[in-house]
Amino acid sequence: MSNNTAKLAETQTDVRVESPLYHANLDALAKKDQQGEVVLREKAHLGHLVLRGNVGNDLFAKTVEKVLGVALPTTACSSVENEQVLVQWLAPDEWLIITEGGREGPLETQLREHLSGHYSLVDVSGGQTVLALSGPKAELVIRKSCHYDVHMSNLPTGKCVGTTFAKSAVLLRRTGADSFELVIRRSFADYLWMWLQDASREYGLVIEK
Repeated sequence: MSNNTAKLAETQTDVRVESPLYHANLDALAKKDQQGEVVLREKAHLGHLVLRGNVGNDLFAKTVEKVLGVALPTTACSSVENEQVLVQWLAPDEWLIITEGGREGPLETQLREHLSGHYSLVDVSGGQTVLALSGPKAELVIRKSCHYDVHMSNLPTGKCVGTTFAKSAVLLRRTGADSFELVIRRSFADYLWMWLQDASREYGLVIEK
């Protein structure tokens, strides 16, 4: 290992990973005596990989399935998951893979070792985060913030849609009867945090770790 490479490796181990909402100090806001009908939790420091390729290519599809343990979702706006990964459909040739923080590197390496031909794989972990919104009034907050019809009949559990949320772009997924996840970009984190505080005010906002 060259001196420059060694210095780079040493520097990388000293890098402090910060969530886009680190300054909001959500851990300090998560108090046991909170009351409210909307619950917000940031699922910070997860690994995010964007994969592009031709799912019609049998070799590509089967190779990805072997590495991830799940087949890529091919139905528009669908998602699949197991204990290791959540894979969300973004386009006919594009998927967002979310995994435990720190696992994205080895997963990317595995995919690159096994895939061949024309594909794209990008680590976007530092550029976005996931917000989990739940509670009896969570859907009302989503409705007042988003023009997309989020009724259960149109957004069933597991469905994910790229949409506009409070004038910013998000990937919205229903995770249960009264629960949702939003994948948001780092550049919109401050704005959306302020928006959610205001939009939830009438119902009471509870912060969870």
